Parts: sequence; structure tokens; C-alpha cells
Amino acid sequence: MTATLSDALKNLLDSPVFVTVGTVQPDGSPQLSPVWVKRDGDDLLFSTTVGRRKERNLRRDPRVSVVLQPFDAPYTYAEIRGEATLTTEGGQELIDELSRKYTGKSYTEFNPAGVDDDERVVVRITPRKVIGGI
Repeated sequence: MTATLSDALKNLLDSPVFVTVGTVQPDGSPQLSPVWVKRDGDDLLFSTTVGRRKERNLRRDPRVSVVLQPFDAPYTYAEIRGEATLTTEGGQELIDELSRKYTGKSYTEFNPAGVDDDERVVVRITPRKVIGGI
């Protein structure tokens, strides 16, 4: 069953708020990464590259947790638990869109070394549960 995001949470996700993504390592321990994020309906999308730890973890075990805390309200948070699906389709377009949202520049303008990145992956998180005060 999918969860619905509140309007306040949707508004926050539409802003350049950083989120921390938690995945499950092969040994069962957590792995955390701060990422840029966008919203598509109630789903969250972020970008990574083929071969990175979070990509390998999510291909093996799609369970994921995302935590966001607005920088201007650090005692307010939301945790979104769900399941991830991955595709390389639209990967470069997503990282460019996210870079413009967060930096005002294309990804290669913001990170010139990014031209040497491995293939980009779109990670789509479908929420199953939302916890917190947003």
C-alpha cells in the first residue's frame, strides 16, 4: 500500500531541501547518503550512478528510507519509508534538472568532472509510510 504525502511535505520537497537516503548493506548495516531530490506526485526521485554503493544496495534490496530536515527548522523532520525502482532511462536529464534546482547551473557547469561519471541512474521511491511532523 502506498502512502500519501501531505501538502506541506510536497511543498518542502519541491524546494531545494537536502534529504538523506538510507539503504541496506549486504551485511544488513545501514548506508546513508545525502542527495538532491525531486517529487513526482507522491514519489521521490534522485540520481546516482551505476556501481555506487547505494545503487548496488537498492538493486539487491529495494527497501529505502529517506529523512529530510529543513535547514531553517532542524527540529522538524519527516521520514519516508518505501521501495525503490531503478532505471537508466532519463538519468542525465534528471541530474541536470536537479542541478538546476539546487545550484542554478547544469550538472556539468556545477561539476565539470561529472562528464566522466558512470551511467546515471534514476531512483524512484514509492512511499509506503510517512513519519514525522511535516
